[in-house]
Amino acid sequence: MKERILLFIIVLGLGVFIYIFQSYFNTVWGLALLCTFMFIYAVFMNLSYKLQKRKLEKFPQVINPDYKPFVTVMIPAHNEEGVIGATVQNILNMDYENFEVIVIDDRSSDNTASVIKDLEQKYEKVTALIRPKDAFPGKSAVLNDALKLAKGEAILVFDADATVDPDFLSKLIPNLEPKDVGAVQARKVIRNKNTNLLTRCQNNEYTMDAHLQLGRDSIKGAVELRGNGELIKREALEDIGGWNNYTIVDDLDMSTRLHIKGWDVRFCIDAVVYEEGIIYIKPLYRQRRRWLEGTIRRYLEYFDQVLFSRKMSLRASLDMTAYITQFIMPGWFLMEILIRTFKVIAKDAPPHMLYSSLVIGCVIGFGFFLGARYALRRYDYMPRLDAMFEALETSIYLLVIWFPLVLYICFKILFMKKDMNWGKTAHGLVQEEEASIKAFIKKELEKTKEKTKEYAEKIKQIKEKI
Repeated sequence: MKERILLFIIVLGLGVFIYIFQSYFNTVWGLALLCTFMFIYAVFMNLSYKLQKRKLEKFPQVINPDYKPFVTVMIPAHNEEGVIGATVQNILNMDYENFEVIVIDDRSSDNTASVIKDLEQKYEKVTALIRPKDAFPGKSAVLNDALKLAKGEAILVFDADATVDPDFLSKLIPNLEPKDVGAVQARKVIRNKNTNLLTRCQNNEYTMDAHLQLGRDSIKGAVELRGNGELIKREALEDIGGWNNYTIVDDLDMSTRLHIKGWDVRFCIDAVVYEEGIIYIKPLYRQRRRWLEGTIRRYLEYFDQVLFSRKMSLRASLDMTAYITQFIMPGWFLMEILIRTFKVIAKDAPPHMLYSSLVIGCVIGFGFFLGARYALRRYDYMPRLDAMFEALETSIYLLVIWFPLVLYICFKILFMKKDMNWGKTAHGLVQEEEASIKAFIKKELEKTKEKTKEYAEKIKQIKEKI
């Protein structure tokens, strides 16, 4: 109810502001001012990153070779029999010595539990945790159950389809040593990015996110955890009371609570975790719906704590406030267009007022395009023309995916009952696709063999008649 009331006040206030002030001022300038603010903030983060990089070149980070905390790796799995075995074997190949692996079966209906038990028997470092069918659902509850068994001073969380390079932990661990650092997030990359348009755009989206995260890190802002490849100090985890069982985005919820408690969250671009991109539009929308709903709900839930926390740094608070503008923008733009359209139809405003709002919309889209192209050039080292083309298709992808979802989630929070539908991400779809293709080829080959036999038999019969 708190989230609904707060969002209603925000939407109502924004609508009243736009409607009333359109009668006295050109509120397109409001949108333009918001765009300018976002642009200045982006430039500020970019300059901060360059200054930080230059400083590190002159004074490289001193890594303490004695800081090697024992790490508990947690891998939740729900119906992941097709990928969990390969994931665990990959994680065990990390060159970091002090770690254990807890693999958790979360009420699976397939053979995931059996696969996990076999892994426990096969590898000394692996512990299997099989949750009962009536256990509380959700990734947060899974991780809280595993935390009771964990021996680590730090907790590293992976998705069931994650793969990493052997030096992953060696690169990630040094970032966790400072006393004020509560967690570190690795860079995420789509492993199957060349499968189709969707996977390519997802990887480009992740590259843009890495660019933003690195910028936020450079100003010591509100860096966010991303669930897969997150390393959390146990002391910080216990300080905030573990994971929140009643959120649909465990990582974002934890990020906010860590910042509220005064913990710093860092981003390590050198440590990369690879995951499988979603190759179909329906499961992709389901996943993004969950991410976006959780994002907006946690801002509404912790709104007062973000404003009045005595432990949260001013930089993190301002950064988080600036980041929220990307969710205000779609609602503001839609209201602007709807109200202006109504006034143009009622002849209370000239048509050019509507066109000016559309021009601002195009400017916003062009800003996303430039940001995407810049990120692809810097982090993926993409050639200029390729970066331009992929930035364009990624901007369209973001518009099609995120813009309507922001509006839908706001509508859902305002008028629909809250549910705990986690919208599980589908893993192993690439393997399923390959298996389907192989099965199809095998079937066609069998048909060809049968046809060949039939033709051979007919030829034999004809020869006998002759």
